[in-house]
Amino acid sequence: MITGQPKVVVTGMGAITPLGQTADVFWKNLVAGKPGIGPMTLCDPTGYPCQIAGEVRDFDPGQYLDNREARRMARFSQLAVAAGLTAVESAGLKMSKEDQYRVGVVLGNGNGGLPTLEENCRVLASRGGMRMSPFFFPMILPNMAASNVSRFVGAHGYNSTATTACAASNQAIGEALGVIRHGMADVILAGGTEAGISQLGLAGFAVMRALSTRNDQPEEASRPFDADRDGFVPAEGSVILVLESLEHALARDANILAEVAGFGCTSDAGHPVQPEESGSSAAEAMRLALADAGVELDQVDYINAHGTSTPLNDTLETVAIKRLFGDRAYDIPISSTKSMIGHSLGASGSLEALACIKSITDGVVHPTINYHVPDPSCDLDYVPNKAREVDVRVALSNAFGFGGQNACLVFRKLEE
Repeated sequence: MITGQPKVVVTGMGAITPLGQTADVFWKNLVAGKPGIGPMTLCDPTGYPCQIAGEVRDFDPGQYLDNREARRMARFSQLAVAAGLTAVESAGLKMSKEDQYRVGVVLGNGNGGLPTLEENCRVLASRGGMRMSPFFFPMILPNMAASNVSRFVGAHGYNSTATTACAASNQAIGEALGVIRHGMADVILAGGTEAGISQLGLAGFAVMRALSTRNDQPEEASRPFDADRDGFVPAEGSVILVLESLEHALARDANILAEVAGFGCTSDAGHPVQPEESGSSAAEAMRLALADAGVELDQVDYINAHGTSTPLNDTLETVAIKRLFGDRAYDIPISSTKSMIGHSLGASGSLEALACIKSITDGVVHPTINYHVPDPSCDLDYVPNKAREVDVRVALSNAFGFGGQNACLVFRKLEE
């Protein structure tokens, strides 16, 4: 962090996830090691090798939107609006008392309204293009979640969407950090959303052989860093954080949860889907985030891993962590939120940011569940199967996306 830049803090969180539709319920279930993966219901997976998912069960958009508005939004926007509204409530932010041009929204999203795209393509093929929804484009565009959140919370300021695949939410939070530091906003709602579970999405990942086929054991299918891992489990969800300059938060006597202290971003500039083998680009993203936060390697208390449960990613993330931290890598608790909820793609970093923040506030690190068979290539401390009490003052969160796009965040307990 450059001297003189304002500190940026988190004052509220909204969560719509496979393990609960509030931040507290989501965190409670993570700490308990409860799996949130089950049979896929949002589309018919018949004929596909993966038939399980981490779905947001019993989500009712009518709790947040009237029926007309809900029908005109794709599911990823509905999840984001729900998370955004609850984040604002959690933060005690009264928009009527704010300069609404100083309140913005920055979200990460990978696929936009993929199920809506598939649905309208079916209409085009079977009934003709003039029978498609007139809201087709406003529903599917990736930026529409940020647009809809700003509309429903009344945020007229800076608005942006990061679409860097699985790194998108970390990228969005990092961008929001910079916007506030540079004085372009007082408050930013930042995070991510994804709801792409559809036959189109399922087929795309299935032909890449990226997905778990452990359909008869859905609760045990996502097993990051375990030797028997066989692919990721698709998931959905949204988490939105309320970020504010420290000065603004103190002025309104807000409850400060943690500081967003650093952001680092790199590109592998290599293979379109496989991580770079030396781990150097991922390690550099982590190093940049720590340097931005002014944090030394020996001050990191916890790493929330990208940890997808794919053979290559987990091995190479381990390589990257060891490349940066050296022997100290073996002393840092590391866990994968995806072990319980699957991989929510562009939203995943936001869900994992919440886990980092709650680890700081509660002094607990959630487990990596389904870790049973050690993998010699993954030989670090992944907090297997049971939560652990840890005094977390500094947490590092990793997100690595297709295209070799790496985005890392540092969260820190606010120093008095």
